Formats: sequence, C-alpha cells, structure tokens
Amino acid sequence: MVFGRRRKDRAESEFVPEAESTDNGAEETAGAPEHGPFDVADRPSEEGYVDLGALRIAATQGLALRLEVEEKTKRVVAVTLDLDGSSLQLQAFAAPKSEGLWDEIRSQIVQSVSSQGGTADELTGRLGNELLARVPAQAKDGSKGYRVARFVGVDGPRWFLRGVFGGPAAMNPDAAAPLEDVFRNVVVVRGDAPLPPRDLLQLTLPRDASPLPARGEDAAKPGPPERGPEITTIG
Repeated sequence: MVFGRRRKDRAESEFVPEAESTDNGAEETAGAPEHGPFDVADRPSEEGYVDLGALRIAATQGLALRLEVEEKTKRVVAVTLDLDGSSLQLQAFAAPKSEGLWDEIRSQIVQSVSSQGGTADELTGRLGNELLARVPAQAKDGSKGYRVARFVGVDGPRWFLRGVFGGPAAMNPDAAAPLEDVFRNVVVVRGDAPLPPRDLLQLTLPRDASPLPARGEDAAKPGPPERGPEITTIG
C-alpha cells in the first residue's frame, strides 16, 4: 500500500464527453451489501488493516491511500483510495441511535448537484441505494462533458459511512468491483464519545507516516468530487 497526499479537495471523478451515455449498469436487484462495512465490535482485530483512527482499511495489493486535511483546523477529514485508475473517497460521521442518515443525505446531494446544473439519479446497486451524479464540466481540450461520481452510503450503529467512487469505477461495474471489495471490508471505529449527528469521526495519520500539508476546502461538502493531481509518496 502506498501513502500519498492531495493538494486539491475531494476524490477523483470520471469525465465523460457530452455525447456519451453515462449509464453505470448498476444492478436493479434490491438489498444491502452481502457483508461489511463492519463495526469494530464485529471485527475488532487490527491485523491486516491500516489504522486511521475512525477507519481501518484492509491492506490491498496496489492500493494507494491519500489523506485529506482541512486547512483551518489541520485535521484529517477524509481518505481517498486509488486502485487501478479508479478512486474511492471515504468519510465516517456520527449518527443517531434510532435512525440512519443516508436517506436524508442523498436528498441533500441531489440538491447540491442540481444547483451546479447537474443531475443525480438514484439507483439500487451492489451496495444498496446509490446516487449517480453528473455535473457539467469542460475537458482540457475545451470539449464539453460531465464529471461523474457515484455516491454510496451505509448506516451503522451510531455511525454513517459515505463513499464516493470516481474514475472508471463510477460507471463500470467491472472496474468498480475491486474498490467495492475494499469498501465492504472497511471497519468503522465509532468510539464512545458523545457526538452530534453528522460530526466527522476523527481520522488520524497511520503509524510511521509523515505529517501532511493542509488543503483548502472541507471534504465533508456533499457535491461531486473533482479530479485531483497524481499521487506523491510520503516516504
């Protein structure tokens, strides 16, 4: 696993020319994920995982990990995973005991995307209820198209985990499968501290990693991700 840093906000997304279809082929069968993400009570062992505080990521061959740092607070607010040209941004939030957040957050994402002139289609995929967001964008050559991002969410015991797939994984089920496996193996460590719903759970640098430079914007915003720079290693 490679560790890296990001200078822009949010995970990568897929640029699609205006004339091309953006159907991601999501499965129409309903149902929750076959397994995971897990609560730490169900998978307490740290063996084989990278410990990021609130999240534990299963070590996977070829997986690169980048941490997102908020400029004002200097805190780590998100982790982006890159594998085979696709990306997955993860954030974990505190949630109420009695109800989940994903239904409400999906509605807010739709509103945010619409305000940017885009569209967000609700689908039932391999990770449950999902959103496929398309926001108008312009390629380097000046051609018009869309940035495409696929939002997924899981309501756990007093926590909510949001994932944003970018790159080919946003639309291609075969390309998404390896990162979906990573998502399903995530372990969320909620902790016992009382937190208001929607507060970000604290992420920390993995052991032996160097401090990261801060970035400009809060990754907790619900809008679609933008393409960022290439990964740089931390030593």
